[in-house]
Amino acid sequence: MRVFRFVPRKKRDDRDSNGTADDSAQYGESRGQQSVRETISSDGHAFVVRREHALTSGTIKAMLSGPGQYAENEANEVNFREIPSHVLNKVCQYFAYKTRYTNSSTEIPEFPISTEIALELLMASNFLDC
Repeated sequence: MRVFRFVPRKKRDDRDSNGTADDSAQYGESRGQQSVRETISSDGHAFVVRREHALTSGTIKAMLSGPGQYAENEANEVNFREIPSHVLNKVCQYFAYKTRYTNSSTEIPEFPISTEIALELLMASNFLDC
């Protein structure tokens, strides 16, 4: 099982020349500009997620590939002002889990959810359509 790490988001003035913070938690292998998206929690923590993982969410998919021009598509950032970091962390883990086990022929392990965040996670998953 993959272990995820979380590092608090850098301030805008601490970002590199590409405008990205290089120490954010990364879910996936690639950091190409179009292949990753940065999801930002309500308390300012950033999580870098592969685009294919982020598209697990119907809401993010609509933002990134909908008919309109969303600012999130240009900035490679999606801000979630109502989702705290401890919940967004679990959501990002679920994106990787779902991508890995969709159409898998192996036995699918249970996705662990602690009872302390179950309600918040349910509300976030309802909003994100995942």
